[in-house]
Amino acid sequence: MNVFMRNVLAMIELEIRRIRHDRTELYSRVVQPILWIAVFGPIMGSVRAIPTGGISYIDYITPGALIQSTTFISIFYGLTIVWERESGILKKLLVAPASRYSIVIGRALASGIRAIFQTLIIIPVALLVGVRFIPSIPNFTLALAIIYISSGGFAATSILIASFLKTRERFMGLGQALTMPLFFASNALYPVSMMPEIVQWIARFNPISYVVDAVRSLMITGNLTNLPVDLSAIALFDAVMFITASINFRRIIE
Repeated sequence: MNVFMRNVLAMIELEIRRIRHDRTELYSRVVQPILWIAVFGPIMGSVRAIPTGGISYIDYITPGALIQSTTFISIFYGLTIVWERESGILKKLLVAPASRYSIVIGRALASGIRAIFQTLIIIPVALLVGVRFIPSIPNFTLALAIIYISSGGFAATSILIASFLKTRERFMGLGQALTMPLFFASNALYPVSMMPEIVQWIARFNPISYVVDAVRSLMITGNLTNLPVDLSAIALFDAVMFITASINFRRIIE
């Protein structure tokens, strides 16, 4: 277990070093969620056609825009894996005395570091726009933990995709095809009850729905009734993706 944790922490430390040397991606990725919050939110909020449970629409979509941004980063984390495969770095990593599970989980959790930094950039902007967060440090801390852990699950999904798609072009195409449908078939922009019935079924199996619901309840509404279900769904998603990605990890260099 000590060796496992050392390997995981080493991957996380490597990611922190990368962020310290190049923060360009972090800044460029916040443009889209800021547009959702600052432009789309007020416009749709003025229509008053979407039931938001007594909160303003801009407050309602802020967790969704935040999770969309962090999920996008995690889903495309596999591009790093593809690049490392092409450059030969990955082959050296696989012959090191480290288990596949520690490598995959370490790399996946490392992507969560970028998600946390992304969150800490977006939240002050949301406050300036007028979003009303619940002033609770425990709630905020737990929401950050959920964002971090769920980002690891989506990064593991990305690593799994990278084990089957060996070129960056194919990976980019599938990543785009996966990210936006997950976002729109979730409760990020509107309640699940407003969706067509078949999309409602997709939303129930969509991990983004549970992440958004958990973060929204902790940071915006304060209604924690569904939090145990949300946390269980996120934990199950992460466990499945960590295990599946680890099993298929050696396919990357085959």
